Amino acid sequence: MRDLLATCHRRLGPLGPLLLAAAALLILASGFRLLHTLLYIDRVAQVDGAGWLPLVALRMDLVLVCMALSLPTLLLLAVPAAWWRRHPAPLAVLFTIPAALIVWMELATVPFMREFDARPNRIFLEYLANPREVLSTVLSTAPVMTVVAIIATALAAWGLFRLFRRSVAATAPWPWWVRAAVFPVIGGLFFFFIRGTGHHPINPSSAAFSGDALTNQLALNSVYSVAYAAYATKNEGDPAKFYGEMPAAEIYARVARSAGQPAWSATAPIPALRAYAPRAAAPARPRNLVILLQESLGAEFVGCLGGKPLTPHIDRLAEEGMLLTNLYCTGTRTVRGIEAVWSGFLPTPGRSVVKLPKSQQGFFTIADLLGRHGYHTLFVYGGEKHFDSMGTFFVGNGVKEVRDEKTFKDPEFHGIWGVSDEDLFREADRIFTEQTGPFCALVLSTSNHQPFEFPAGRFELYEQPQATVHNAMKYADHSVGAFFAAAKQRAWYQDTVFLIVADHNTRTYGDDLVPVNKFHIPGLIIGPGVPAMRYGAVASQVDLIPTLLPFLGVSGEAPLLGRDLLSLPADDPGRAIMQFETIHGFMVGDRVVVQQPELDPQAFRYQGGRLVADPQPDPELIRDALAHALLPGLMYKRGQHRLP
Repeated sequence: MRDLLATCHRRLGPLGPLLLAAAALLILASGFRLLHTLLYIDRVAQVDGAGWLPLVALRMDLVLVCMALSLPTLLLLAVPAAWWRRHPAPLAVLFTIPAALIVWMELATVPFMREFDARPNRIFLEYLANPREVLSTVLSTAPVMTVVAIIATALAAWGLFRLFRRSVAATAPWPWWVRAAVFPVIGGLFFFFIRGTGHHPINPSSAAFSGDALTNQLALNSVYSVAYAAYATKNEGDPAKFYGEMPAAEIYARVARSAGQPAWSATAPIPALRAYAPRAAAPARPRNLVILLQESLGAEFVGCLGGKPLTPHIDRLAEEGMLLTNLYCTGTRTVRGIEAVWSGFLPTPGRSVVKLPKSQQGFFTIADLLGRHGYHTLFVYGGEKHFDSMGTFFVGNGVKEVRDEKTFKDPEFHGIWGVSDEDLFREADRIFTEQTGPFCALVLSTSNHQPFEFPAGRFELYEQPQATVHNAMKYADHSVGAFFAAAKQRAWYQDTVFLIVADHNTRTYGDDLVPVNKFHIPGLIIGPGVPAMRYGAVASQVDLIPTLLPFLGVSGEAPLLGRDLLSLPADDPGRAIMQFETIHGFMVGDRVVVQQPELDPQAFRYQGGRLVADPQPDPELIRDALAHALLPGLMYKRGQHRLP
């Protein structure tokens, strides 16, 4: 090895270490990609044009290689080789760091891709902000993989550092004028590979060569994917940088028309402000509102929606109220569900408003609205309120009382993500029974979260062992059933409107750019005046607040971006908005428009649980989709989603 390095470096001079490092990075990225591809070979083999994967992947890997080697290249060409021969360690470290990152991130990609059907991205970065819960989950669900990743990364770093140090120490000198002549050539090549020659710079969408989201993700590498996600946070408040421009007046007009409202003025302080009033004669006192936001309860787990027989209690409750059979969540994280259900706000490709700085105070929520009607407002959560900045968001936007794991009285079971759902609902029942006036509460469950921890012996398991997603769903249903059994014995029950809704599904994966079926969730409204019915048109989580308000017996004005489902014409097909990381989906009936960053929108029909290319795309629908993608960024930046 020493003789080979010496021979190569005599001929290549400073380019020798660079070429060796580039080859090592490409081999590592390609090798791990082969591993990921083999894990999903059945899906990849069914993708039209899958043969392009290696070429597209090589192009994206060269972006990473050139970025990683830019600084070492500058140092090698700027500093005489004699100095590096005496002090090879600093350059060897610069070569080793990206190589070790590739090993670590690609190993971390295995469980992440299994969960999210994507390479590590912004969600990965957000999880890093909550190390206790995340590390505990990782160690409990994949202890062997964690140990293997640590050892493999350490061994790779040690071996590659020794190799790179020898390479740098063997660098043959070049005269200064040769290094000066070569520098602009190499710099030009690096610029070409990093930026590309198109109108827009290279970005993850450049790897979108097929209609299968996972295959497109395989063409990326995980270090670049995470790095770009961090870089893209600067565009959080401006989705136009992802999807394209549209005049503000047109954006507001199109979304208003979709919401069944007169045109909104883009310059109005609160463009979406509109009246709400009781659906029938107002009751003697305002009705309570209790929202049970169920962790990861996708429609596929709900019996009355055609899913697995895991929810007998919810299935029975569905006979008592309004069951939304075609409801879709707006995203894949709990904070996205809170954003839609509690604030009625549309999704963006950036972080949820629950975590953004401008929405920590003065941002519209149902709590702020009902608090102005004299309600006591609560957030009851089995975990720790600091997770995902929830406590700050709720307290700053109308919630008067936050109860989390630390405040619960004598819970029987503690897991990584908090107390059990039974403990959660017992505490909620106790708190609600203490109330003397109208109250509004969001109760957020946790037991459905991986690693699926809950007390044993509560019901007949669906399968063995206990800690599986199906058993966790059945336990969540058991807990909801116990809560309603207790609540029906309370005086406050008769004056309460309940909403049972999922925040999102579990794993969001599929062969389509937007796996629509994985956004399908249950929604059930129960309470005085609520008809016992099945509502079958397409609906979104943002439609829940406008639909609920008329049952509460209060009236006023609020910024409502959703639609009152019971006031729509019988033939209205409904619409839903779905954000799948940086991919935006807009569905009206069975028509779906998918928008990816810096790519032209694509039109589909949703048929048989799959997206099928629409032979006759509707240009107006495509413009409506763009308007819905751009509106939340504008309203957030302008501070327009608030109460007067």
